[in-house]
Amino acid sequence: MLDGESVGFVPTMGALHQGHLALIRQAVQENTHVYVSIYVNPTQFGVNEDFGSYPQTLPADLQQLRSLTAEYWKNDSVGQITAVFTPTTRDMYPGLKPTSEVDGHGSFVTITPLSSRLEGASRPVFFRGVATVCMKLFNIVQPDKVYFGQKDVQQTYVIQRMVDDFHLNTQVRVVPTVRERDGLAMSSRNVYLGKRRRKVASVLVRALRAVRSDFTNGVTRREELLSAAHSILDEELARQTALPPMWRSLFEVDYFSLADPMHLTELDNVNPAHGAVLSGAIKMLPVEEAQEDEDLGTGDGKTTVRLIDNLRLELPSFLRKSNSQRANSLEL
Repeated sequence: MLDGESVGFVPTMGALHQGHLALIRQAVQENTHVYVSIYVNPTQFGVNEDFGSYPQTLPADLQQLRSLTAEYWKNDSVGQITAVFTPTTRDMYPGLKPTSEVDGHGSFVTITPLSSRLEGASRPVFFRGVATVCMKLFNIVQPDKVYFGQKDVQQTYVIQRMVDDFHLNTQVRVVPTVRERDGLAMSSRNVYLGKRRRKVASVLVRALRAVRSDFTNGVTRREELLSAAHSILDEELARQTALPPMWRSLFEVDYFSLADPMHLTELDNVNPAHGAVLSGAIKMLPVEEAQEDEDLGTGDGKTTVRLIDNLRLELPSFLRKSNSQRANSLEL
């Protein structure tokens, strides 16, 4: 690498969508060279999770990357996509065969207690697998900057903690979530939804936005804020339950969290000056009864689709200033 040049790294599991491309575009703007990896990492999937059916679309992924490379080709004001790394599991785990058992053997990176909260409570090996594969990839690539999406907010906290605690010489960059028109966060797993479940899936972001609206209007207590989310979810679930099986899309709520933005510990009350991270997860259940010639998505509607999303609760600057002045007047 020449003096003044830098490497930006975007680790992915493939099935690329506009969210991934946004990470790469950001990296191209900030680095001389951009490396992209495509590897479906088995150790971040639990024993009964969807590793075997996770979408793997390498030819289409490479074509998208070729098109993006052509877009920036001969543009001297930005960097270039220099390499695409597509390792095998033998490459990434040259010793013991990787395991998805909670108490399985192997060389792992564990970041506690962050990894045991929220997503970690539902998926106990997930962040162990993420941290482990990212440590391996960072050691191989030696990037100056690494890029992750805000949609996987807890993952960004885990990676940042790993970088800090292990003195890794890289900077973690977090890029805003890319959304569909109705607000649904883009995800590789969305291909499982099909039209029917896809329409209902936006209930998650609607619930999150209802909480944000109440927070902006002055609500700060946990119970009141989360009740806004549960009202949206309960109403939609009641609506779907009332429909015949061949028309409805049922779902389950996994969790809703209102957490401190520094440590992701749960809050009873949000300090408007600090804000909070609001996150949630739902499971879109398999289609009960298919209609004739219905678009059920990849997997024919038989796969439970787990969706996650989050929003940062922050007051506009003029409201933060107003609240600060009000607090000061009360102290006087």
